[in-house]
Amino acid sequence: MNIGTHNLDEKVFIIAELSANHNGSLETALQTITAMSESGADAIKLQTYTPNTITLDCDSEMFTIFQGTLWDKRKFYDLYAEAMTPWEWHKELFNHAKRLGMEPFSSPFDPSAVDFLQQLNVPAYKIASFEITDIPLIEYTASKNKPIIISTGIATLNDIEEALEACRRVGNTQITLLKCTSAYPADLEEMNLLTISDMSERFGVTVGLSDHTMSIASPIAAVALGARVIEKHFILDRAMGGADSAFSLEPHEFKAMVDAVRDTEKLLGKATYDLSPKSLKSREFSRSLFVAEDVKEGEILTTVNIRSVRPGFGMAPKYLPEILGKQFNANIPKGTPLKWEYFR
Repeated sequence: MNIGTHNLDEKVFIIAELSANHNGSLETALQTITAMSESGADAIKLQTYTPNTITLDCDSEMFTIFQGTLWDKRKFYDLYAEAMTPWEWHKELFNHAKRLGMEPFSSPFDPSAVDFLQQLNVPAYKIASFEITDIPLIEYTASKNKPIIISTGIATLNDIEEALEACRRVGNTQITLLKCTSAYPADLEEMNLLTISDMSERFGVTVGLSDHTMSIASPIAAVALGARVIEKHFILDRAMGGADSAFSLEPHEFKAMVDAVRDTEKLLGKATYDLSPKSLKSREFSRSLFVAEDVKEGEILTTVNIRSVRPGFGMAPKYLPEILGKQFNANIPKGTPLKWEYFR
């Protein structure tokens, strides 16, 4: 599957999530995108909503957060008013990312955001974890026939199946599911990354990881388990503060993650039993049969005058039982690699 010019089968797609880490400053957002590029990100992802498209301005306690999170006692409306990326910034941010060679896209949170992003010709859409139960939104987004990435942070097995069915119902099979733990930050013990390989086998789609840990070990393990997409929050400096700062990586941390993921890709390679040129050369250090002492014509081959030793220029050791008891047909000096023509 391709996202823009990026082939997910050939290279892991690494997404830097801006989220609220612009802290209300367009200049900070632009600087952050530059740092994302310098840190090795393949893509930048925004979130496209307004407080009114994601929640209600309501004083009911149901619209106030009480879940032991970073945002407790805040109203949804006020939090999203602070965290949103203004829609009028999107075009400039996307253009800046494109100039730097990155794929810019976003998470829409209602149909109007999908329509807006369509006008910007995004290469893909991301469905956020908390929107996985909004089947009409998923279906409408998938109907645009762009690759669709779906986080599964709060999803039950049934939620995932319904989301996939919604995409396929409108003819969209360009689907990536992201293993995600909706805790901010997430503890390593909560990650259950073995789910990644299970998701790939169970659902037959591309898989990846949306990671909220403060470790780069999680993306490395995810790639080893088959993840083709890695998403991680990015911030210029956690000291800036902000709604998502506590679980975002700074540039040097993000770069370390990217480097580790790329190294992991090299390590994984492909399933093969063919030897590399270096490994072939190293076979010279394998064991083989050598003449272990000076011998004369007519002498019997024994375990004294024939031994399995390094290097590997003689006959394979597997032939030793077969040749013991035969006679040398010439005088052979010690240290000669044994060959079939030396005995009868």
